[in-house]
Amino acid sequence: MSRNFQLQSEFLPKGDQPKAIEALVAGMADPAARRILLGVTGSGKTFTLAHVIQKLQVPTLVIAPNKTLAGQLYQEMKELFPHNAVEYFVSYYDYFQPEAYIPSSDTFIEKDARINEQIDRMRNAATASLLARSDVIVVASVSCIYGLGDPGVYADLAVTMTRGSKVRREALMRGLVRTQHSRAEVDFRPGTFRVRGSAVEVWPIHERDRVWRFELVGDDLDEILVVDPLTGELLDEPERVTIYPVGHYVQPEDKMPNAMISIRQELDLRLRELHKQGRELEAERLERRTLADLEDLEELGFCSGIENYSRHFEGRSEGQPPFTLLHYLPRNFLCVLDESHVTLPQVYSMVRGDAARKKSLVNYGFRLPSAVDNRPLQEEEFESLVGRVMYVSATPGYRERGLINGAAPGAMQDEDGDFSPGDYSIVEQVVRPTGLLDPMVEIRPAAAQVEDACKEARAVVANGERVLVTTLTKRSAEDLTEFFQESGLRARYLHSDIHTLERAELLRDLRLGVFDVLVGINLLREGLDLPEVALVTVLDADQEGFLRSTTSLIQTCGRAARNVNGKVILYADKKTEAIRQTMAEADRRREIQHAYNLKHGITPRTIRKKVSDSLSLLLSGETGADGEADATTSALDANTLQARQTESKQAMLKAASELDFEKAVKHRDEMRRLEALLLELGS
Repeated sequence: MSRNFQLQSEFLPKGDQPKAIEALVAGMADPAARRILLGVTGSGKTFTLAHVIQKLQVPTLVIAPNKTLAGQLYQEMKELFPHNAVEYFVSYYDYFQPEAYIPSSDTFIEKDARINEQIDRMRNAATASLLARSDVIVVASVSCIYGLGDPGVYADLAVTMTRGSKVRREALMRGLVRTQHSRAEVDFRPGTFRVRGSAVEVWPIHERDRVWRFELVGDDLDEILVVDPLTGELLDEPERVTIYPVGHYVQPEDKMPNAMISIRQELDLRLRELHKQGRELEAERLERRTLADLEDLEELGFCSGIENYSRHFEGRSEGQPPFTLLHYLPRNFLCVLDESHVTLPQVYSMVRGDAARKKSLVNYGFRLPSAVDNRPLQEEEFESLVGRVMYVSATPGYRERGLINGAAPGAMQDEDGDFSPGDYSIVEQVVRPTGLLDPMVEIRPAAAQVEDACKEARAVVANGERVLVTTLTKRSAEDLTEFFQESGLRARYLHSDIHTLERAELLRDLRLGVFDVLVGINLLREGLDLPEVALVTVLDADQEGFLRSTTSLIQTCGRAARNVNGKVILYADKKTEAIRQTMAEADRRREIQHAYNLKHGITPRTIRKKVSDSLSLLLSGETGADGEADATTSALDANTLQARQTESKQAMLKAASELDFEKAVKHRDEMRRLEALLLELGS
């Protein structure tokens, strides 16, 4: 279905945004164009991107480096395009331990995963939208380059219903079963169907609160109704709908026998190789495991680890890339790599890690060699599937520079470490509509950095603002947090051991004032929107390496660029080249912004943004763990918040009296969060 993108916003492009939009739209007219948008923190890069999409009117895939940023972008795009299909496509695992074998200790690790049904629904909604309409924006993580199933088979198995057409009820139900919809008269939920008299009701896997009812009169489809599953309220009466399969790995029945024959042939060939090499243990193991999978496929139509046989089901030849989300997009789509200096290396490197793990499984008889072809895309394969590409970053890297200048991905060399925005063709967006200047960057001796950082943090906290502190190791982050806490500061740490949802809650609690100082390593960088942060301190800034490279330092400094009082302190005993380039770039941007402010009479002001935006709210389906609305993230009235606050306080005191201090701390933090929300409501 052809629809137009309809951007809705009360704001107009300002600062560098108008000329950036004009340059990008002109440059993206060529379906194979590559452009870089060098947009500094707080300059409104997402708003610029939305205007480019509006003008180009093509389906768009936005790839973010992690779920947190993907969730943030998804929410922003939903607000800007309320009448278009804005979809969210990230890994649907809450927990994932891949299958692996460690030869040195003879340890086999079984695959262990927990799927988030909410994200699974949103992934299905993304592919359904891409096949049904043209006004689609998909915000994805790098999981979009992993195998997803053949889009041709996915579309062919879909059941299309048109009002007034001839449809036998038995044929409709057979079609639903083929697409893995299960019949559920009692436990009716997404991915199921039920029969109500002459009507068949289907709850599509990609719909959260809409059920499709097909009213049949004999063999005629009399009506198609869209109803609320809870109240039965009539929501719509479409002329035509398409029911897509439940999942992306559904296969036609006639493909199963051929796939099983192909798997047996590969097994026989591999067993001969292993026997010839005298590797009887590996041969026995592979034969036992594969025959068990074949038995499950024959009896159940499914087996554990079925994705490892995807090459056989899809009819791909050895080495041929898998189908991915990119195959569901039309050829003219716009691909946007947000924070491209991080996202592009991720895209290019995923396949190497996957291949290393699969190599051990294949060598030691745990998997057939074809399992290697269930993998992410290689860099050349990814590049062949994208046409017009926009790289968005405040610090674009050498890969982007090579690609827009026509270099092949494999021909690019290692980064030289220089950051010089004038040496390649880019579109700059340096001026912020808010008038905010890049924060002042100050160098101080590293000898007394901990005590000095603590002193500076106290002054900022006393002013009601927040502090970010970056260290080099997890241990130092934890120890520094403990030191700050003992010094009377409310501090927490954030590093890679912290779960994704917990990271989002930590960042949200920092904004709400549950605590004031956040200590981290390399997570306090790209895309984090924390306008309450007025001070960023970088410990051991002169320790040269990835964590203290020019790109890392510029990105870290940018976290203080959303506050009018923003300041950065680099603790260093020597001025490294990375520090010099960081300070030079900050000065260049400050001069440009200052001149713009003088010309237009702008007084810089801190960015104001609601604290209620939360990734956990997005992923939890807007409910807490007990299924009730989460009071800390929903728009509740002041009386309800005060009641919850009193309950949290009583629970905190009770836990403390019972010496359960861990529980008491949780209740205390909840009480502080509610206090902050009350302040936000003006209570």
